[in-house]
Amino acid sequence: MSAHPPGLDLTRLAAWLPTAIPGAAADGPESLTARLIPGGRSNLTYEVSDGVHTWILRRPPLGHVLATAHDMAREYRVITALRGTDVPVPATYALCEDDTVIGAPFYVMERVVGTPYRDADALRALGPERTRTIATRMVDVLAALHCVDPAAVGLADFGRPEGFLARQVARWRKQLDASRSRELPGADELHARLAAMVPEQSPPAIVHGDYRLDNILVDDHDRVAAVIDWEMSTIGDPLTDLALLVIYQTLGTLPLPVAVSDATTAPGFLDKDEMIDRYVAGTGRAVTHFGFYLGLAAYKLAVVLEGIHFRHSQGKTVGAGFERIGEAVVPLLQVGLDAVKER
Repeated sequence: MSAHPPGLDLTRLAAWLPTAIPGAAADGPESLTARLIPGGRSNLTYEVSDGVHTWILRRPPLGHVLATAHDMAREYRVITALRGTDVPVPATYALCEDDTVIGAPFYVMERVVGTPYRDADALRALGPERTRTIATRMVDVLAALHCVDPAAVGLADFGRPEGFLARQVARWRKQLDASRSRELPGADELHARLAAMVPEQSPPAIVHGDYRLDNILVDDHDRVAAVIDWEMSTIGDPLTDLALLVIYQTLGTLPLPVAVSDATTAPGFLDKDEMIDRYVAGTGRAVTHFGFYLGLAAYKLAVVLEGIHFRHSQGKTVGAGFERIGEAVVPLLQVGLDAVKER
């Protein structure tokens, strides 16, 4: 724990907490400690304690922030709405949209005990049977999310599903243009191919936007204790979530020049076809035109990583492990090109 971790003014936070959470920071600023939780590559996540209670606090990254991204209110809203559904999420406590408290909007939620598995060695230690159970439950929770009726949980207006796929193609091009500071072979070709082959959409659902193994917390009984990192959530085509999950599964097998999570290579982990079959069994959805979805997922992830590379080049990224993240962008674009060419 630190007196003042980067991006978090504990003196101001200690003054605000009791106004939002009764009994918090009762002993004043000197009782409050915090640490930056490693692993996230976008919004910043901290564990905060007053010596009696422990919470999780989320805020946007420092420095360059892309338009429409890192919306704390939206993230807070969707987590709050899903509480009580079949999708496990942390309890939410308070949202602060006043920038004067810590310098950016933020929210406070429950600290859920669980493991975000990021590498194959951690899963290998569990054995193939437990690894398969975790991977299967990961897909089952995604299916459960896509079966939630947005209107039933107060999220009918959380997004605009009509034209979602075309807007996604345009949005991620715009985001790339906002962060591009170097030549990126394949970026323009992949965007052009995606724009020319937008399929008819799958029926809309709540979309997580970055669903992957290390965005879920797994408890000691190999159950999904919580789904976290909802910053890209909306109402849209749920097959984009499935495609991104498959892209993450694919990346673990590629000889990328930087460390990308290789957890999916652990013995027992579901392969691409098993993931899709399990998802279809849980949702009843048809999975068609999947080459487009995979291409879009690869393009989106490449743009996200390019944004992180750009922030790091400006010295605005907090945490370790970002110095070579930009090296994964061009290989990801090639993965996307291969997917759309195969269709």
